[in-house]
Formats: sequence, structure tokens, C-alpha cells
Amino acid sequence: MRQHFWRFGSAVEQRDRVIKLLKSKYLFKEEAEIICDKVQVKLSKECFHPSSTCITDLRTSHWEEAIQETKGGAANRKLAEECYFLWKSTRLQHMTLADDVKDMLTELRKEVRLLLLTNGDRQTQREKIEACACQSYFDAIVVGGEQKEEKPAPSIFYYCCDLLKVQPIDCVMVGDTLETDIQGGLNAGLKATVWINKNGTVPLKSSPVPHYIISSVLELPAVLQSIDCKVSVSSECS
Repeated sequence: MRQHFWRFGSAVEQRDRVIKLLKSKYLFKEEAEIICDKVQVKLSKECFHPSSTCITDLRTSHWEEAIQETKGGAANRKLAEECYFLWKSTRLQHMTLADDVKDMLTELRKEVRLLLLTNGDRQTQREKIEACACQSYFDAIVVGGEQKEEKPAPSIFYYCCDLLKVQPIDCVMVGDTLETDIQGGLNAGLKATVWINKNGTVPLKSSPVPHYIISSVLELPAVLQSIDCKVSVSSECS
């Protein structure tokens, strides 16, 4: 629930700091902007296989390729590494858990068990979790990249239920992605699914249908009260 649970460092700030670095290496501003744009495209098309490479090598390669495609000449791995680590550190540096969300989670844990479930590479997701210091607000944290299957596979939901020592029928899935969070909750036969539709998106007719729709994670306590039972809550953070 990236835009709901924690606040990331500004994407604009990430871009500006990398552009400044590239300009210090005698690149024109236009070239630096093109490199950043190319990397963004590569990230959007990224296909990561942890068994064959690590995320640091893969994303450093994105920068290396973008620099070479823009400037030509020999590959510059050193500059690519500088760009990647600056981009990543800027992102993590300002990642925080919002105070109102902290308060909500603290109150919820007095009544229900909370588990944070996220798809993605182990290293990347664990870095985010550590950066925003959210571990103490959950009874358990599960990263899909550490499991055999990720959302929407039922197996990872059953694994989460086992961790909390509860049955799927007593759990609620809260997430902002219909295809993984909501479909996964439905696949696993959970008691309810709650879709956080922050931007008022109109889903496709073929999309999975959640039991509840809210526009902010802060509306969650009221929804849980309406379900009228003590449940364990599994939440997503991509």
C-alpha cells in the first residue's frame, strides 16, 4: 500500500539529484534528462529473476545501458553505480510512516492481529520496510520474494494465516491493487477484501470485485467495525 502506508522521497527530488550528478560528470542537462527517462522506462518493463541475478546488479545495468545509449562509447559501470545508489538512497531517505497511519495501526492492534504482505524482491522490500521503521506496527511481515509464490496465489495467503494462527475465513485483505491484493484475497477465500481506491479509478468490467471500497486507508477501522467480527488483517505494501 505504498501511497497509503508510507511516504516515499519525492520522485522529482530523485531525478533532480541524479541529473545534478550526471552534469558534474560533464554531461549536458538534456543528456542527463534523457538518461533518467530511459531508466524509468527500463524500470517499468523490468523482469527480475532472483535466481539468476541480484536487484542491485540489474538496476545498475539499467543506468549503465541508459548512459551508453545516450552518450555512446564504452560502458561506464562506475558512473552507473553512482547514479543507482544516489537514486535509491534519495528514495529511502525520506520514506516515512505517516503519523495518522501509525496511530491507526496502534489502535487496530489492540483489537486485531496485523500482517504486512508485499510482493517483490526481498532486498528491495526489506530496505523499504527498514527505512520507514514499520516493523513494530505489525505482528508479522511477509515478503513475496522470499516465498515460493506471490500474490495472488492462495498459498502465500495461507502461509500468512498460519503465521497468525488464524483461519482464512477470519481474515480481511486490504490493498490497492485489484489484480494481486483483491484477487488474491478472493482466491484464498478470505472473509472480506478491501480495495483502497485513492484516485477514484474506474475498474475494468473484468477486474475482481472487492467486498468494500475505500478512498483512504484511514477509513479502514470503520469498515472493520461494519464486518462485525474480530478478524486478522493482511495489508499490502508494494
